[in-house]
Amino acid sequence: MSKVGKKHRAAREAVGAAEALPLQEALQKVISTAHTKFDESVDVDVVLGIDATKGDQGVRGAVLLPHGTGKQVRVVAFAKGEYEEAAQKAGADYVGVEDLIEKIQGGWTGFDAAVATPDLMGAVGKVARVLGPRGLLPNKKIGTVTFDIASIVDELKKGRVSYRNDKTGVLHAPFGKVSFGAEKLAENLKALLKAVVASKPTASRGRYIRKVSISSSMGIGMEVQLDNIL
Repeated sequence: MSKVGKKHRAAREAVGAAEALPLQEALQKVISTAHTKFDESVDVDVVLGIDATKGDQGVRGAVLLPHGTGKQVRVVAFAKGEYEEAAQKAGADYVGVEDLIEKIQGGWTGFDAAVATPDLMGAVGKVARVLGPRGLLPNKKIGTVTFDIASIVDELKKGRVSYRNDKTGVLHAPFGKVSFGAEKLAENLKALLKAVVASKPTASRGRYIRKVSISSSMGIGMEVQLDNIL
């Protein structure tokens, strides 16, 4: 058995029986059982009461977390003229149009988020097949297609998180690092879930948030008591 395997088994034993825990207790266990040498991300899985096969029940949005994600975000901005200058001043890592499109067509995807001004989306469409499956295509619904490009670049650099349900109706998103501590993680998670609740489709019926589980990137999943956070 590998060393990592032993630590993972010990973490599972420390978690104990699989039962929903109050938020602070669940977070403390996530933190105390993290067993890698790096600062693990902390993620949430939200089981939604939607029919993911129906287009009018998709859940998608974005939220700026109070304490960010703890991750350095590399941002590409498709912009020209004054918007190019604004994106650069806001901290975009790569700014341009044709040169970026050509680079992406060549297989480059060395960034974490992309934004664009509305007038350039026709050109950006040339790399939609590359960016779309990776969740990197600028999208008006989550605010990454806008002329206020400086603001969106600034938010992305500070820890703006996009979320979207998968084909099974489960939403996955990061909300911080183990090193944040329970208090900051709790504030981030509550902000994220508040945004998810606000994104509830009108076609969704019955209980919307059915289950919330959290874990560190290499740790054990723990269910959180819903009444404690909603």
